[in-house]
Amino acid sequence: MDKSNRTITIKRTFDAPIALVWEAWSEPKHIARWWNPSGEGTKIIKHSFKMGGTWKYSMPMPNGQEFIAEGEYTEIIELEKIVSSANFRPMTEGVEIESLFVKNGNKTDFTFNVIHPTEAYKIQQEKMGIMNGWGGVFNRLDAFLKELS
Repeated sequence: MDKSNRTITIKRTFDAPIALVWEAWSEPKHIARWWNPSGEGTKIIKHSFKMGGTWKYSMPMPNGQEFIAEGEYTEIIELEKIVSSANFRPMTEGVEIESLFVKNGNKTDFTFNVIHPTEAYKIQQEKMGIMNGWGGVFNRLDAFLKELS
């Protein structure tokens, strides 16, 4: 089934080797440092990085409420691909996120797909600013990778 009309794609090239980018995505101590757009501390409530494993993170929102992100890993191919169901409550629910990693010399080409259940939901998420939200997250990841290397 064609997913293109319900997928939002973000592409980045990180100036870091693929093993380091993969580690930043798979190690809870690293995820806590970059998995948020604002720079506020992410709490790792659960992180079972394996097929069928679940994850749950909490981030403080400016209004004092907690923003909960959680899902289940449905596919993991080391140094290549991470696929997970995902809910980002209270804003986004029932999506699939797909992270693709490609070695490019000492850099890593990264593609991030957010696959929505419907095209209408994708359009709604675009209007809500999904690109800015994830853009901020990946800027933080880029800065974190520079710290690590």
